[in-house]
Amino acid sequence: MTAGDAHARARWARRGDIALRVVAAVPLGYATASLWAMAIARLLPGDRAEASVTAALIALVLCAIAAMWAFAARSGWRAIWTQVVASGVAAVIAWVSIDATGRL
Repeated sequence: MTAGDAHARARWARRGDIALRVVAAVPLGYATASLWAMAIARLLPGDRAEASVTAALIALVLCAIAAMWAFAARSGWRAIWTQVVASGVAAVIAWVSIDATGRL
């Protein structure tokens, strides 16, 4: 293997890492924020409409935080897995809440 091959391989590895980070930032960040909005809206007291609006506003901030985390993580894979875990936690909270109250 020559130095040029190693450089080309490193360049492609870097591009792949950036692609993983973009996937973690955009679709996974949106999914994570949406799931947390659903979970937070179910947990907030008060009127359903007010809880939904408050949860949506919180989700906007969470979406931005998720995108920033995607590019601040040590690797693209770590960014993806943390988004998946955060989404899973929100999904479990929402699921348990729906199961406990019996209403959507």
